[in-house]
Amino acid sequence: MTRTASIPTVVDNAETDAPRVGARGWAALVVLMLPVLLVSVDNTVLSFALPEISMALSPSGAEQLWIIDVYPLVLAGLLVTMGTMGDRFGRRKLLLIGATGFAAVSALAAFVPTAGLLIGARALLGFFGAMLMPSTLSLLRSIFRNREQRRMAIAVWAAGFSAGAALGPIVGGFLLEHFAWGSVFLVAVPVLIPLLILAPLLVPESRDPNPGRIDPVSIVLSMAAMIPVVYAIKTLAVDGPSWKAGAFAAFGLLMGYLFVRRQNRAEIPMLDMGLFRRGSFSGAIMVNLLSVVALVGFLYFVSQHVQLVLGLSPMEAGFALVPGMAAMIIAGLLVVPISRRVRPRVLIPAALLFSVAGYLLVAFTTSDHGVLPLVVAFIVLGIGIGAAETISNELILSSAPAEKAGAASAVSETAYELGAVLGTAILGGIITAFYRGALVLPAGLPEDAAVAARETLAGAYTAAAKLPEQLGGALWDAAATAFGSGVMVTSLIGAGLVVAAGAIAAVTLRTTPSH
Repeated sequence: MTRTASIPTVVDNAETDAPRVGARGWAALVVLMLPVLLVSVDNTVLSFALPEISMALSPSGAEQLWIIDVYPLVLAGLLVTMGTMGDRFGRRKLLLIGATGFAAVSALAAFVPTAGLLIGARALLGFFGAMLMPSTLSLLRSIFRNREQRRMAIAVWAAGFSAGAALGPIVGGFLLEHFAWGSVFLVAVPVLIPLLILAPLLVPESRDPNPGRIDPVSIVLSMAAMIPVVYAIKTLAVDGPSWKAGAFAAFGLLMGYLFVRRQNRAEIPMLDMGLFRRGSFSGAIMVNLLSVVALVGFLYFVSQHVQLVLGLSPMEAGFALVPGMAAMIIAGLLVVPISRRVRPRVLIPAALLFSVAGYLLVAFTTSDHGVLPLVVAFIVLGIGIGAAETISNELILSSAPAEKAGAASAVSETAYELGAVLGTAILGGIITAFYRGALVLPAGLPEDAAVAARETLAGAYTAAAKLPEQLGGALWDAAATAFGSGVMVTSLIGAGLVVAAGAIAAVTLRTTPSH
């Protein structure tokens, strides 16, 4: 591969002495936070609208799944392609195109009359959303050339993502209490209009000066690799092991192999595979992936526990998660000055020890203790994830040549999307399996109620509410006990994933300088 030799073996020390940006650069960062907040809010807000969408559009079970799944499938499949397109045609230009399309389709999605049209709108949102995130992160690489300032900018970027995730349940709860379900889509319009006005004034354009030719075959192969793999993981999470999940995974892996082989043979590849041979890049990607798996898996079962078992409303559950998200934001900002003196191979594992402690706190805390231990556990978990994600994202950008920042950012975002899917599939699948295995249904339960209760904790909750008080109470007690039985094992596995992330950082980041 011809371009591998051009990648330095260590991060260029001259970045430390590069010119520092002034007020205009930080104003550009504020503008770039708008799509970050929007996409992160959008990741969590839709789940709150699903009951009203189901009542309004009457989707089938398959259509309801596709309303949720089609967005991350399209997004994950296109991230690498869009990151490369930004390098070639201009990252600011791609950001503005993505913002325009995302706002327009969001406005249309709010008023669609059928579930099929909503699925199509969600697919288009995934298409335009894939233009937004790699563009924002890669533009930070071109705006903040001084590495110390870039660390702080990335910390703010990560904080915005965490803030959006925390705001999603709160915003969703508020909108659905006062407006129709379409309001969760319309919120994109007032957020993206200021971006379209201010980005051309404050954000400088940047691109790869020698992008090479467009390679349609590589674009198709990258999509054919990512989409089936993500779909296979989701199928595995919902239905368990099956030939369909295996076939999609095998096809995706085959396409991935062909994509890698084509990149290795190309004179100017779409994605430089030599990046993955660098510990600072591949190690940081794995830290990102495993950290997101741990975070999303934690949120998956804790959100069910606080709402269904402890009886909090969606908004109350959202507010219960705010302290943890705030801890994640603060940790990401405070780790920046520490990172000037402590090497990443030491700092990231040390930070992740907090996340391990958070999972252990959940593992050995029963539901009898109420919501407080879970709030504290999420705060401790958030400290570790926030610090580790800030350092790992900065390493990903710094490890890649500046002209390939879009492709590098896309790989980072792809790891995030895969981590989110795997978090639900692995930890969500484990706790679901333990729930079903431990559930002992009371005698005299109608067959339809028994079927619903065996599927999920939410199904048991709905079924219990429709039964006579004594029988419904017995069903719910059995379901809550069964769900709690899987919490310890799932939490210990989550802690193990975080330990693995820390070990990977300690082993792979040896050559990375601390400044």
